[in-house]
Amino acid sequence: MPYNKIDYDIVDGRAEVFIDRPAIMNAFDEETLLELNEALQDAMTDDDVYVVLLSGHGRGFCSGADVTSMDGREDREKKHLYGSHLWLVQNVDRLLYFGQKPTIAAVNGPAVGAGCDFALACDMRVMDDAAFLRQQFVNIGLVPGDGGAWLLPRLVGESKAKELILTGRDIDADEAEDLGLSVETATDGDVVERARDLANELRDKPALAMQNTKQLIDTNQSFEDYTQAALEAQWKCVNDLEHTEAVDAVIEGREPAFDRDY
Repeated sequence: MPYNKIDYDIVDGRAEVFIDRPAIMNAFDEETLLELNEALQDAMTDDDVYVVLLSGHGRGFCSGADVTSMDGREDREKKHLYGSHLWLVQNVDRLLYFGQKPTIAAVNGPAVGAGCDFALACDMRVMDDAAFLRQQFVNIGLVPGDGGAWLLPRLVGESKAKELILTGRDIDADEAEDLGLSVETATDGDVVERARDLANELRDKPALAMQNTKQLIDTNQSFEDYTQAALEAQWKCVNDLEHTEAVDAVIEGREPAFDRDY
């Protein structure tokens, strides 16, 4: 589909999704949400995509909902319509967090409210040294309805998550790296390139193993559930040609050569 509020490209095995509303720090409206859902669903089901990179154009990653589009919106007057709107926001997190392809956020600037949660829903984050994350919701009389109070405790623990969510204060790049929320801090405006380097590192590993490993990382499952799921996943990998090639490459002292077109 043609996109008006985002840019979506597949480059060298990477699906790159950029929110394209730089004049308002990439705040989203309904159309943006629909396009994000479409692009991420496409990326997760496209055999030519091995990793997904999410970022924003301009100075911001995503400043959350476009407040100028809220007044007079019918879904703010009817609960079932509001639920449909919120589902679109939540489903962006759902696709990033649960989708089979690894996801990386290049946090190039402020990631606020739902924009913060889009970043947290990714498997890894690279942050610009001037960027920050903010759970904005309590500051404007809302709850983190799209996923933040579920995501953040899993990333930093319950006590720290409560501090960050209930104060609604900024988490700068240095603190994010200290907390393990960010893989690294990029300087000189090269955050997207650093994120691409990380994406390429994931892209170049055996794809079936990468995707099944992501699915196995689940803090809610019991060990017995994990071992059964691991057996099923490992059996698929044992019979995968990329596993065979990777092992042969180790034995022969060379880099693996997977049969891919990018």
